Amino acid sequence: MEPVTLTTDRLILRTVGTHDTQAVYDAAQDPEIQRWTTVPSPYLPEHASGFTEELVPDGWAQGSMFTFGVFLTGGDLAGMLGLTMRSLGVAEVGFWAAKEHRGHGYVTEATLTACRWIFTAVGVDRVEWRAEVGNRASRAVAERAGFTIEGTLRSALNNKGVRRDCWVGSLLPSDLGLPSTAPYLPARG
Repeated sequence: MEPVTLTTDRLILRTVGTHDTQAVYDAAQDPEIQRWTTVPSPYLPEHASGFTEELVPDGWAQGSMFTFGVFLTGGDLAGMLGLTMRSLGVAEVGFWAAKEHRGHGYVTEATLTACRWIFTAVGVDRVEWRAEVGNRASRAVAERAGFTIEGTLRSALNNKGVRRDCWVGSLLPSDLGLPSTAPYLPARG
């Protein structure tokens, strides 16, 4: 799939490339990003270049991971968001916010925009969110975006070689007033 660009009144969500490597590197120096996400720690320049020059374009080309840089209309990198295909009709969202751009709702806005896109353009019927138990900032974004928190999974994340419990939630097309590609029959009782 060719990368797409999505826009809101405040944001431009677009793929990242070589010209964004330094901004990605700089943002990923934040200890909170290194603590709560699976980015390498320490985060080295070669990690940023591998991400922008290989991982991101390969994910788009293979249709396996759709990564968006979250940019303010003025050009600053406010965060990163990825939608990774997990199984037929299911994607997992992951995101981080640059330290200086937290608290403005940018990542929530980007999450909703990207989820609308993947529901309508890719035919996904469920977007999952997972975060290590204790990552309250990530959970707040998921909840503000309308995800239903479904519970805690034991030993479900591996972050830097350590198994950790995680929260899991989901967003369905119907949560955003959109149709599903397949019928959904919720469990009763």
